[in-house]
Amino acid sequence: MRRAFISPTKYVQGENELLNLGYFVRTFGESALLIAHPDDVARVKDKLAATSDKYQIKFIESGFHGECSRQEVERLQALAKEHQCACTIGLGGGKAIDTAKCVAEGHALIIVPTIAATDAPTSHSAVLYTPEGAFDDYAYFKQSPSVVMIDTTVIANAPTRFLVAGMGDALSTYFEARATARSFSNVNAGLPCGVREGACGDAKGTKTALALAKLCYETLLEDGVKAKLSCDQNVVTTALENIVETNILLSGLGFESGGLAAAHAIHNGLTVLEGTHHYYHGEKVAFSTLAQLVLENADQSEIDEVLGFCASVGLPICLADIGVDAVTQQELLQVAEKACIAEESIHSMPFPITVEAVAAAIRVADQIGCEYRRNRGE
Repeated sequence: MRRAFISPTKYVQGENELLNLGYFVRTFGESALLIAHPDDVARVKDKLAATSDKYQIKFIESGFHGECSRQEVERLQALAKEHQCACTIGLGGGKAIDTAKCVAEGHALIIVPTIAATDAPTSHSAVLYTPEGAFDDYAYFKQSPSVVMIDTTVIANAPTRFLVAGMGDALSTYFEARATARSFSNVNAGLPCGVREGACGDAKGTKTALALAKLCYETLLEDGVKAKLSCDQNVVTTALENIVETNILLSGLGFESGGLAAAHAIHNGLTVLEGTHHYYHGEKVAFSTLAQLVLENADQSEIDEVLGFCASVGLPICLADIGVDAVTQQELLQVAEKACIAEESIHSMPFPITVEAVAAAIRVADQIGCEYRRNRGE
């Protein structure tokens, strides 16, 4: 059996860590292409200026257009070549980070998230869109980022909803990795640059990845509420540090080397419902995790534990919480059909999958969440 594990070369987080960004740029050379939305640059401009002065490096402003498209990637690669940039920095949210991955193509890449809303920063994959914002394709590179740097002071001063959404994304990590391990399905860590399937891309998860995924879940239960309260007050505490590590590092390593299963596929299916479009990825994944637990007939005590955690930090537990106040059976079947297409991760579940079973699991998960709210008098 072939197994694979992939990770960034270096991960570092701490208060005011952005002040050390110049040090890491210096390990590659004297200049870096900075891919970031102008709003994100404005949030940290003083720190960027300070680290530039201290380490005598230069940031080449990219004029990032805000969309990770093939055209934008080509433009930025030409800009990096023109200025002889030694490395690429992706600073901000998902679109800037994915664009930086595509520009760097697995070489000399520094990722600096300004929010902890997903587990994507550590991965060797990116999502491409058209210039108009429609999905185009997935891209895989030969290596994860060279450096992932987290300034927890910046995270603490971002809206709390981002941190909570990141906890929703991280919530699925253990349950999806557990299902993948039980079914001996392949994981993304086995995919080399440009390869999406085939012998050289076939690899199972490691025990290391499953252990990290389990630690991810345990840390959410232990520190999630305290971290949310810290972020509400815009302060850095040990709990906040632990949850930032959980949302980004533990979940990132857990999903990529441990595997995805039903939760993320159901999330993708839910996007056919227009009401969900105003909610963050991790918010929808939280509800989808409940749906996966129903689908696999998990122990009631486990479902109750997940419900309690979601309610304690403000994550969705029913369809109304993600903008779907009413849904027909036909609409649920459309959601399930999208979740069950051949290439989806739902087929990593350790039993046969049907559209009807997935639709039923979503319906029952919604009912469980609604009854939980009623019992709490909400």
